Amino acid sequence: MDNEQYPSSLLEQAVTELSHLPGVGRKTALRLALHILRRDESEGVALGEAIINLRRGIRYCKTCHNISETDICPICSSPHRDRSTVCVVENVNDVMIMERTRQFGGLYHVLGGVISPMDGIGPESLNIDSLVERVATGEVKEVILALGATMEGDTTNFYIYRKLSDFPEVRITQLARGVAVGNDLEYTDEITLGRSLLQRTLFSESFSV
Repeated sequence: MDNEQYPSSLLEQAVTELSHLPGVGRKTALRLALHILRRDESEGVALGEAIINLRRGIRYCKTCHNISETDICPICSSPHRDRSTVCVVENVNDVMIMERTRQFGGLYHVLGGVISPMDGIGPESLNIDSLVERVATGEVKEVILALGATMEGDTTNFYIYRKLSDFPEVRITQLARGVAVGNDLEYTDEITLGRSLLQRTLFSESFSV
């Protein structure tokens, strides 16, 4: 859009930055920017400070790659979690979804995505090698593959299964198919997800090797 369409270059800058957010077009960004202007100045300042603090203060856990304010996240450092079980998820949001089910007391491993050749995402782009390193320590007894029931998720599950084949003493399980095929965890209700977690099955039973 031309500068003349905005009464202020500052407003245009805010609209441009807000429109970079997923699912936010320029019209929605303009509504958000104008809403911020209509609110008390302290609210806008608090929002800006929260975003700055988020960007500068958040780091990724060196063990599981979940977001954290410290080198090791609270889940990995908790003495109350089952360290022998690791649940593999696609992203940070999936950790929060799994935690809401209150059905899992182990640790997590965030891949940072799934294998998707069409999007240029290969195994080397994901946190798979660090998962293998965790299993190699001998402390992990079960790895739960909790990726979405999509083609990309299934491809990633199988790749991880093959990478962990050198550790026959480790159980490789997956969520029961109460999660609808084609769905990401984000769109699965907590009751169904919790039940799928409790009724997980051996991954090797889902195909013929």
